[in-house]
Amino acid sequence: MTLQTSGAISLSQIAAEFGGSTPHSLSEYYGAASGIPSSGAIDFADFYGKSATIPADESLYTTPGTFTWTCPAGVTKVHVLCIGGGRNQSVNNRGGGGGGLGWKNNISVTPGTGYTVVVGNSAGTSYFNSTSTVRGGGGGNPAGGTWTGNNGGNGGAGGQGSWPGGGGAGGYRGNGGNGANGNNSSDGLGYAAGNGGGGGGGGWWAGGGGGTGIYGEGNSGAGGNGSSSNSNNGGQGGSGGQKGTAYSSSRNISGQSTTGGGTYGGGAGRSQQKVGASGAVRILWGGNTTAWPSTNVGSNRS
Repeated sequence: MTLQTSGAISLSQIAAEFGGSTPHSLSEYYGAASGIPSSGAIDFADFYGKSATIPADESLYTTPGTFTWTCPAGVTKVHVLCIGGGRNQSVNNRGGGGGGLGWKNNISVTPGTGYTVVVGNSAGTSYFNSTSTVRGGGGGNPAGGTWTGNNGGNGGAGGQGSWPGGGGAGGYRGNGGNGANGNNSSDGLGYAAGNGGGGGGGGWWAGGGGGTGIYGEGNSGAGGNGSSSNSNNGGQGGSGGQKGTAYSSSRNISGQSTTGGGTYGGGAGRSQQKVGASGAVRILWGGNTTAWPSTNVGSNRS
């Protein structure tokens, strides 16, 4: 329970709240909670109103680039999701592969320490700390990206041939859907994803692969339709991810990508809109019991 906000606080009260090993000393609790010094002078008054319970919080990175996440006071474990960027379409009659998805729970961290976060652009790898900790690999040409972590899914492969579809982003426990091969005689139905991943784009009319959402495992994305008159050329998003684009912007519908692969991590079909979607990294800590792929990882954590 939260310590008192005035009056005398004993070392035994602090130990009962924050734990530790006997014999206790105030220096044992450097950085134990926000507002408690991490070095130098420390006083009993620094513990007024403090609690060992860490409120639910998170950091979300969706802009491609390299960043530093600094571990907050009192946080010793984080739970991280990484989705790699989907690949752009290729000039060699290949759709772009979808980005891989990896997640890992209970990663040990140290308060005050900075950790590298990388968000992949088109075909780029996304990771936390290092690529061996947890990562979602970038989509290939046409292979889908791979992953590292407790679990995850590879991105779907892009199709091949004339105007193929892009691969869907990886799922939380299964692969993204493959994009359909392009040809002028079949419907070119993209493949469905598994365990919450994005569906593959439809072939011949070169739909983009569906992206995967960042708020926990949900429904898998269906494959896109290859029909020239269909607005569903793009693969459906998985777990709340964005739908891939249609071949022509005139066939796009509300909410779907207008540039290629759906966010996050959808690969581009070989079409007028030919850009793979960038990736994402989401870092969670504190609150009630939290664990990817689906325990207290939604947009309204407690």
